[in-house]
This record gives sequence, C-alpha cells and structure tokens, in this order.
Amino acid sequence: MAREKLGSRLGFILLSAGCAIGIGNVWKFPYMAGQYGGGIFVLIYLIFLVIMGIPVMTMEFATGRASQKSPAKMYNVLVPNDKKWRAHSWGAVAGNYLLMMFYTTVSGWMLRYFVDTVSGKFEGLDASGVANHFDNVLADPVKLTIYMGIVVVFGFVVCSFSLQKGIERVTKYMMLALLAIMVILAVNSATMEGGAEGLAFYLKPDINKVKEVGLGNVIVGAMSQSFFTLSLGIGSMAIFGSYIGKDRALLGESVNIAALDTFVALCSGFIIFPACSAYGVEVQAGPPLIFITLPNIFNNLPLGRLWGGLFFVFLSFAALSTILAVFENIISCTMDIFEWSRKKACLINGIAMFLLSMPCILGFNVLSGLVNFGAATSVLDLEDFIVSNVLLPLGSLIFVLFCTLKKGGWGWNNFKEEANTGKGLKVKNWMRGYLTYILPIVIFVFFAIGIYNFFK
Repeated sequence: MAREKLGSRLGFILLSAGCAIGIGNVWKFPYMAGQYGGGIFVLIYLIFLVIMGIPVMTMEFATGRASQKSPAKMYNVLVPNDKKWRAHSWGAVAGNYLLMMFYTTVSGWMLRYFVDTVSGKFEGLDASGVANHFDNVLADPVKLTIYMGIVVVFGFVVCSFSLQKGIERVTKYMMLALLAIMVILAVNSATMEGGAEGLAFYLKPDINKVKEVGLGNVIVGAMSQSFFTLSLGIGSMAIFGSYIGKDRALLGESVNIAALDTFVALCSGFIIFPACSAYGVEVQAGPPLIFITLPNIFNNLPLGRLWGGLFFVFLSFAALSTILAVFENIISCTMDIFEWSRKKACLINGIAMFLLSMPCILGFNVLSGLVNFGAATSVLDLEDFIVSNVLLPLGSLIFVLFCTLKKGGWGWNNFKEEANTGKGLKVKNWMRGYLTYILPIVIFVFFAIGIYNFFK
C-alpha cells in the first residue's frame, strides 16, 4: 500500500508544530516556570531547546523520511540486519500510548472549562471560588470521563479520514485560530493593571529562587520541558517525516517548528503571569495554574464570557492538535504492525485509549491515594514522570546514537545526507563532534540527575 503524503509544506509545519504545540506550552510551561523561578527557567529552557531539541527533532524527521515507515517499523528498513534498535520501536509505541493516557484527561479539562465559561459558571466568583471550582471538577469522575471520551472519539474520528482530508485539514484551521487568539490575549494580559510584578517574575531571572529550588532541579526541569514540549524521543516527529517529500532540508524545518512552538509557550506566559499578580493567584500552583488563573482574567474583562469561551475552545484546539498528531502515530504504528486498515486501527485504538485513560481520571477521586511519591501526587503525576523524565530523554538519546554511530547504527553520513536533501538550512560537518560525543553525554547526565532527584 502506497504511503500517504501531506498536501503541502504549510500542512507539514502546522501539523508538526501542532504535535509540539499543545498542553506542554499552554498548560505545562507556565506552571513549570512558576515552580522553577520564572525568568531563569525560561532562559535555561530556551538554551536546551537550541542545543538539544532542534538537533533531536531533525534526527527524528530524518529517520522517518528515510524509512517511510512509522516508528514501529523504521529500524527494520534502515538497519534490517541489526535487531537491537527495534527495542526502541516498542518503547516509542508504548510512550505514545502512555502520553495519551493522561493527555486525553487534561484535554477534557480544557473542553469542560470552555463549557463552564460560556455557561457563566465563573461569573461572580473570586480567586478562591475559581480554585474551588477546579477541585470540584477533579472530584467528579463521571463528567471527567464524559469529556475525556469526547476527546478520544473526536480524535479518532478525524484520524479515520485520509491524512490530507482529516488530520491535516482540521489541524491547519485549529492552529491558525489558536495563534491569533493567543496574541490578542497576551497583549491584553501584559497591559492589565497590577500585572507588572508578574511580568517581572516571568522575564527577570531570580537567583534567590534558584537557590531555594536548587539549580540542578531547575536545569533538569528545563531539559525535560524542552523534550516534552516538542514531543521528542517517542517517534511523534518521525511519523511526520515519513509523510513529507524531499524538497526541503530538515534542519531548517526543525528550526521553524521549534520557533513556532516557543512563540506559543512564551505567549502563554505573557497571558498567565501578569494575571497571577493582578488577581493574587499563587504562581507556584502547579498543574492547575491555568485553571485557577484564566477565569479570573475573564471575570474582569468586558465581554469576559465571550473571551473566556474563545480562549478555552482554542486552548482545547492546542491540546487536540497534539492529540490528533499522536493518535496518528499510534494508528500508523498499529497499521504497520498488524496490517490493519486505517478505519479498523482507529476503532480498536479508540476503545483501547478510552480504557487506558481511566486510571488517570479515577486517580483524582475514586483511586486518590493510589500513587504517592510526594505531596498531592496522582496517577497523572506518575504517568507524566515516566513520559517526561524517562521515555522522552532516553528515546532522544537513542535517536542521537542511532544517527551518529558509525558502527552498529545508521551513521552520520546517512543521517546528514537525508537531513540535507532539499532546500534550506543544512547540517554542517562541524556539528558532528558535538552531536556524536557531547550531546549524548549531556542527555544522559541530566536524565540520571532527574531520576536521582526523584528517588531522593
């Protein structure tokens, strides 16, 4: 069966960026910055994005485009006589499922908040009332399951159509709408009365905060966020590499996608932190940060219900763009493994994903206390830790080794030839030493630090 292709370069950029741009930017990035000292975290994150994120993304794209297969089968094509790399295929497939096991739940939160905002549930509530509303949302397993189910059904229905008519077409419109509404909200939030302190926290490095949290924790947090936000290490980018032609060099495309991803992440900070200082919301609130901050903004805006509804629907778009991209990866992998049709793969995976998402849902209520590795932790925190601190950095390390090892891997020359095919920014020979010897050590060291800090 012939490999499906994306219809345009814009479709590829927006779809790949859509995979990267999601709750990692508009949900996780602001609360990570809040917990790890604001401006200093942002600065370290940007450094990791350049020295680690972009090179690994280029390698993922290259392996996908060269193999024309999903992560489940790409090593079979690129190194057919070397079976050791195929273990990563199974790790990548598992990582995509595990990521979606909590991502669908958080996407359901976005959808629920859209409904609650347009129906006026937040009107008249102060900051404490908005925070209590989020606690009530988590305590209701039935509604959490319904909204998660809507997300799962929507994602697999869109993916059940052809690549161009389904996921590419829907993602284009969602991404363009998301970018427009985020710029408007960022300008409004950054200029609101009382927001200057939050803006300063976001933009100015705070050395005292770094000392309090620990520089090692800040660095590891920034590294894991750079992998999480770009969905690197589990083949989520490799799949889109397999859907594109050879008219553009891959390093330049990686830079474009990382820049778009970073733009959205920074915009989300401009929306969140001035609002925190304006309405007295604690910036270290953690994962619930946007859910106890943004409704306060909209309660104090003219036509706030309209703006709030628009924001949460486009926040849902950000999450759904990643959902669609990772679902496509899961579908493509199962089609390659079992030789299923697209529609059969969507049906079976849709049922499986709904069931696999239930532990995260129930971890906030019925099964609360099941997971306990720190204050107020849940099943979501455990799943997030496994993906962000284990699978993504280890998977990224494997991609780097595979693309640089002369013996036992695909090798630098093959990687460079594939990455540099087409017009645009090229991989240079001077990068070889860094990518071959330094980058693997950097990834492994910070992976080890993250694991050590977790168990300590």
